[in-house]
Parts: sequence; C-alpha cells; structure tokens
Amino acid sequence: MQKGVHAKPGMVPPPPGEESQTVVLPPGWQSYLSPQGRRYYVNTATNETTWERPSSSPGIPASPGPHRSSLPLTVNGYHTSGTPAHPPETAHMSVRKSTGDSQNLGSSSPGKKQSKENTITINCVTFPHPDTMPEQQLLKPTEWSYCDYFWADKKDPQGNGTMAGFELLLQKQLKGKQMQKEMSEFIRERIKIEEEYAKNLAKLSQNSLAAQEEGSLGEAWAQVKKSLADEAEVHLKFSAKLHSEVEKPLMNFRENFKKDMKKCDHHIADLRKQLASRYAAVEKARKALTERQRDLEMKTQQLEIKLSNKTEEDIKKARRKSTQAGDDLMRCVDLYNQAQSKWFEEMVTTTLELERLEVERVEMIRQHLCQYTQLRHETDMFNQSTVEPVDQLLRKVDPAKDRELWVREHKTGNIRPVDMEI
Repeated sequence: MQKGVHAKPGMVPPPPGEESQTVVLPPGWQSYLSPQGRRYYVNTATNETTWERPSSSPGIPASPGPHRSSLPLTVNGYHTSGTPAHPPETAHMSVRKSTGDSQNLGSSSPGKKQSKENTITINCVTFPHPDTMPEQQLLKPTEWSYCDYFWADKKDPQGNGTMAGFELLLQKQLKGKQMQKEMSEFIRERIKIEEEYAKNLAKLSQNSLAAQEEGSLGEAWAQVKKSLADEAEVHLKFSAKLHSEVEKPLMNFRENFKKDMKKCDHHIADLRKQLASRYAAVEKARKALTERQRDLEMKTQQLEIKLSNKTEEDIKKARRKSTQAGDDLMRCVDLYNQAQSKWFEEMVTTTLELERLEVERVEMIRQHLCQYTQLRHETDMFNQSTVEPVDQLLRKVDPAKDRELWVREHKTGNIRPVDMEI
C-alpha cells in the first residue's frame, strides 16, 4: 500500500526585499520570525500558517493551487497524506482543516486556507470528509467484498461502546464455525436414529409370529420378515457412511479454526492499539507546538515594547523550541500515518482471507450435504430393492393353488357319506 510522503517544517530564506511588517493584523492573527529571519503569520484560532501578511479586510489568504489526489491530513498547519477510507458513522471524531500542499510552515509559496475540512478523525482513524472529498473507488467493485465495507466502528448492540468492523467479521467467522459444529451434531443424532432403527428391524425380523403360515402366502410372509433384516443392513451401512462421509468431515474441518481466528484478532487489535497510541502522540505534540507558539508570541510582544534586554535572546530560544515542536509534530504525524498504513494493509489482507475462508466453509458444507442427500437416495433405492421380492411373491399368491397343495398333502379321503338303507 502507498504510504504518505511527509514534509519537514524547516524554514526557508525570505525572498529578497522583504520588509519588516508592523501594520496591525486582523483579529486572531499573529506574526513570527523564522530562524532565518523570515516573517510568517499564524491564525491563533485555526493554527493556520502563511508567509503572506493577512489582509485587514475580512477574508483569508488565497490557496495557491488544487489539492493533490492523495487527500492531505493537516495538523496545526502541517499536513501529510492519510489513507483514504469510507466515512464512518460513529462518534469520537475530530476534524482537521487542510490548507493545501503549499501551506506548510517551511513552504515558499503559502496560500489561503480551504474553506471546508478535508479529513475527519474517528476513533483515531483518519477518513476523508464526506462533504468535501471525492467519492472513493471500491477495492473490489460489484463484489460486496469484506475489504470494502468494514473500516468504521459500529455501536455495540448492548450500548456499551463501539465494535470494530473487523470484530464483526471475526464474529461471523466464529458463528459459522459454530453452525458447522451444530450441523455435525445434527448428523450424529441422525446416525443414532438410523442405528437404533436398524437394530430394531433386525430384532423384529427374528420374531416368530405367524411363522406357521403355509403355502404361497406363508412364503411371502417369510420374505417380509427377511426383508426387514435386509433393510436393517441397509440402514447400518447408511449410518456408517453418514459418519465417515458427512459427520466426521464436518467436525474435523479446520480443527484449529478458533485458535487461528484469535491470532488474527490479536494481530489486528495490536495494530489498532498502536494506531491509537500514535494518535495520542500527535495530539500531545500538537498541544506542545501550540504552547511554544504562544510563548514565542509573548516574547515577541515583549521585544516590541522593550521590556527586557534579554528579550532578543529569549526570542531566539523560543523560536528554536517552536521549530523543534513543529519537527516533533511532523515526526509524530509521520509515525501515525505509518501505523495507519500498516493497519490498512493488514485489514485488507486479513479481510480478504476471511472472505476466502467463508466461501470455502460454505462450499465444503454444501458438498457434504449433497453427499447426505445422495446417500438418502441410495438408501431409499436399497430399501426398495429389499421389498421387491416381497412384491413378486405377493403377486404369486394363489388361494386355489394353495388349497390344492394343502389338500393333496393333508387329505383323509374323498369318498363322501351316503344315506342309510333299510
């Protein structure tokens, strides 16, 4: 990912012929001298800096030219480029005003400050301002990818603060793993039912009820009982395949998934904490610069009314401290942007990996559920095959033939009785 390029606030020599300007400045503006002796101006309300003397009429210096495409982040008059992201909707925000690329303290051609804010900081993350920045292109247009829609934080449903977008993705992954586990448990229960059913069928097939039925009907009845034993065997095989081909793969798929997710969570969380720490350092450096500027302003005023012989030396010291404070601020901003860039890169990489894992998980479950239905079809066909002999024998049942066979075997005589004669 491209990181911002940050300019140091070093001073430049004044242009030839610049005169000391003692004209009264507009309200809120103060003048200072750079270490090289060049006069510059600071708006104490906005911390805007410019080489041009502000006009006494309403307004502010004009901007020297258009913004760069990299969206500058400005802090106390110093700017650096931040990492663009979608504007979030949560609180804890601070707005930084951009003064253009040329409006650094060390710039040779300062201009007017922009009238609107270009960036907005929310929970220590810098985003482009939704009202002034052009719309961003999605990283993966038309795909609704994780890497495009989870940059901001979201309010906790319990109202106990905010939840990072990455945390929502992580919870979805863990929930998916839990659903997968529950599906495996469901299949296990089905296996138990199949095994118990097979056991009962086998037991019933050994029952001696109606064992003395004779003839073609007796043969069909015997086949009914045998079909129960065959069906029991089919269900035992079905349960065994459910275990090996559906339940076990579901249970064992990514056994270390939860552990791996915790590693991802800790890594992203650590980067986010580092970003917050860098942001706190920027805020601290900004306050320090403001204090140094106020001290320089006070000593400059003392010089003008000649309150002390040491004022000029004090001003030099104050100027050096102010410059050092500006350098410290830029260093902190640079470290902040580096931390944000690293977080941005890891967020993109990790969210795309989570997206891949989710697609893989869903596809794996789909395939094994298809296997489940295929086994069901096969079981039904096998069950059908066990009753086909029964159907064939039932079609052959012939009461007349059965009667003939039985009579032939058990007859006691075919001479009928006659009337008695006198």
